[in-house]
Amino acid sequence: MIEVPVIVVGGGPAGSSCARRLRELGIDCLVLDRESFPRLKLCGGLVTQEAARDLAIREQDYPYGWRWIDRFYFHFRGWSVFLPSPQISIRRFEFDHWLLARSGARVARHTVREITRENGRFIIDGRYACAFLVGAGGTKCPVHRALFRSARVWDRERQITALELEFRHEARDPHCHFWFFEDGFPGYYWYIPKAEGWLNLGVGALSAELRRRQDNIWRHWDRLLRILRARGWLDDDVPRPGGHTYYLRAEPDCVARDGAFLVGDAAGLATRDLGEGIRPAIESGIRAAEAIAGRGPYSLEGLESWSAGSLLRAMWKRRAIF
Repeated sequence: MIEVPVIVVGGGPAGSSCARRLRELGIDCLVLDRESFPRLKLCGGLVTQEAARDLAIREQDYPYGWRWIDRFYFHFRGWSVFLPSPQISIRRFEFDHWLLARSGARVARHTVREITRENGRFIIDGRYACAFLVGAGGTKCPVHRALFRSARVWDRERQITALELEFRHEARDPHCHFWFFEDGFPGYYWYIPKAEGWLNLGVGALSAELRRRQDNIWRHWDRLLRILRARGWLDDDVPRPGGHTYYLRAEPDCVARDGAFLVGDAAGLATRDLGEGIRPAIESGIRAAEAIAGRGPYSLEGLESWSAGSLLRAMWKRRAIF
């Protein structure tokens, strides 16, 4: 059996940020993930400047495509507004791989199936043992399933269903665009250019509200494609998108117990307005590492719940144009 002080389940931004901070604090850890990196990850892939500072990354240090997005267009039923809010557009396929490698942590490919407690340790599938366990495995996190299922962590009314596609295509407009509440859609569509000839498109909405309206998310995917083609931004042939779900920030009853912690999407930390999950994932991972190191209790207090906060801080420095 492999024994280590801390095991982090999930190697995305939450898990890799936790692992990196643990190593900075002199604590050995092992990251388990069911996939090998780099791996496909459906995500708009916008990194705020605050998140970049949390990660201490600079453009010159990043070995992959990095695109500055300096203007965001928001469309509401025929009305449009653009806001200056410089952010970084990356591909999660590359970004997550780089973050995990940079953490310096040991990584093993393993699908976690069973977690038990024996003599104050967590035992994973009879193969791994640790004193502290961090669940960073997203909405299907096995740590959540095994240890937090009885706790109210996610709010089902805040579950998001999304269809998303990232593919090679010329970005014919260099800015990000978001369309809200199109044809009664309880969410928004998006268009996000990437570096080096990649483009990200998607639609995402509240799952429960879609069901109540007896609406079909695929209808809105087709509507987004029609909007983009009408603007001349999209060719006729587009690959089929992938689907995924996640949870917007609620007020969870319990995200830490008996040496186990939930971080990132496993704790349902995506912002309540735009569903941005990268910065909350990073911050929660770092906080869990510091709690393990005895630097205070693990808490979500002060963790930003709204993406609008980042936009407003950018507007403080640069005037928005309507």
